[in-house]
Formats: sequence, C-alpha cells, structure tokens
Amino acid sequence: MSDTAAPLKETVGRYGVWSVGLRSEDPARRGAIAEAAAELEELGYGTAWLGGSSAPANARPLLDATSALTVGTSIQSIWQHDAPASAAGFAELEAAHPGRFVLGIGVSHAKLAEQYRRPYSALVAYLDELDAAEVPAERRVLAALGPRTLELSRDRAAGAIPYLVTAEHTAKAREILGEGPLLAPELKVVLDEDPERARATARDYLAMYLQLPNYTNNFLRLGFTEDDVRDGGSDRLIDAVYAWGDDSRIRARVEEFQAAGADHLALQIVTGTTDPDDLPRQEWRRLAALLG
Repeated sequence: MSDTAAPLKETVGRYGVWSVGLRSEDPARRGAIAEAAAELEELGYGTAWLGGSSAPANARPLLDATSALTVGTSIQSIWQHDAPASAAGFAELEAAHPGRFVLGIGVSHAKLAEQYRRPYSALVAYLDELDAAEVPAERRVLAALGPRTLELSRDRAAGAIPYLVTAEHTAKAREILGEGPLLAPELKVVLDEDPERARATARDYLAMYLQLPNYTNNFLRLGFTEDDVRDGGSDRLIDAVYAWGDDSRIRARVEEFQAAGADHLALQIVTGTTDPDDLPRQEWRRLAALLG
C-alpha cells in the first residue's frame, strides 16, 4: 500500500474511545452523545469508535458537536448495511465534515447474520463496490483477525482495526501489514485494582464474545486452549485481552500493545453495567489522566 495511510495515522491520534453507547439511534439521547463527544475531544482522545454494527448516520451527532475528533464505525457489518448505502453515507459526512469520518467495516459473525456465506469473498466484493462508488481506500479500515483479511487491510484499505486481540496478535498483524498501514486494535479496560473483582467484571463481559467462533478460533491460533475459552475465559486469557488494575499496570498493558506495533488503541471501558447506552464519562476522564 502507498503512503495514503499516513494522514489517517495522524488524524486518529494515539488513543481513541470505543463505545456502543456512542452509536445510539434514540433521538432522545442525541444531546447526551454530543456532550460526551465534545468532552472526549477536550480530554485529548483522537477518535471515537462507534461500537456494534454502526453506520455513517450514527457518526453525525458526534461530528456536529466537535471540531477535530475523528469518528469511525467499529464495525459496520457488510451484511446489515449494503455498499451503496454506506458510500452515500460516507459522501454525506465527507461533505459536511471533510476528513473526519472513517468507515470501519467487517464480516461480523455467522451467529449474527443469517446471510453469512463465504465471508472473505463477500468482503472483497463489498470493497469493489466501495471502489466503484469512489469511497477512498485511505478512509476505510477492516476489522481483520486472520492473515488473509489483514493482507486485504493492507492492500485495499488504510489498515486494520482488530477487535478482541492480544499484544501477540498485534505483533503478528504488524508483520503482515508492514509499516505503512494503520494498526488500531481495540483494548478493553477495567479500572479496578482488585484482581478477583476486576477479572470477574472482565469475564462477565467477555463471555458473550466467546460464543463466537471467529474470536475463539483466533485465540486457538495464538496458542490458547479450549479450556482458556470456556466459562468466560481463563485468567490467562482475561489478562491477555484486558488492561486492568492500578494506573501503572494499565499503562504497562497499553505500552505492551504499542511496543508490539499498534499505532492507535481503541480503548473500551468495561464497568459491569448491562446498559448498552452507558456513557462512562467519569472513567474516560480517569483513563485520559492516567494516559497523560
């Protein structure tokens, strides 16, 4: 890939926030989302990643409320949102807020999409449609886990936004991508110094992801065992995919991902709440402070 990825690296910044709550489609929550986005920008985060199967329209309240914050989908399912609609949404945001929206797309999971068939081929075809609609490769990123999709991220996009990965996976992804493309893994954070309580919070949240073979197969490729991916995950797995503990421990985990090759980290606060619309603003403030 050419140097077209470099501007995106500069735009997204070193750290971003990943949140399902930021993508709510409830009009009544638009004000709260706008306020949260404005504060994230003030706190120094470079990007807000809209969790779940988000779409360009979900980014509009955040972009309207800020002046420099980058907003990305993480991720938009290719099965739920067709390419022409995605291209139209991208064009609308690009006209209103040039250079500030990133289209993050992925193949989701067989359990979540009835039409799930030949996901790699479907993703290639989707990228072909985006090309035809003139959505620039340097403004789209892929939710890549395996080697082939990482190669596609290198060759047909600005880079990769792997979700639920380890520092070891980050190092392997960096080798495949090379130095140019953006590598922006997601990392979950539990701001709790008590090991038993922090791991319990982490395990409760991780359990739903361990029902999805795309993630468990990736862990098995990385050397984890079937026992590691049972019952919400072993301590070994929890400690590999979460940053938890006091400030110094969390900083060390963040630095481990950076040393492995991450250009940017999409940090997801996990608090134990079951409310998908939760906006953990107090935790975002603390995280910003400990990251400096």
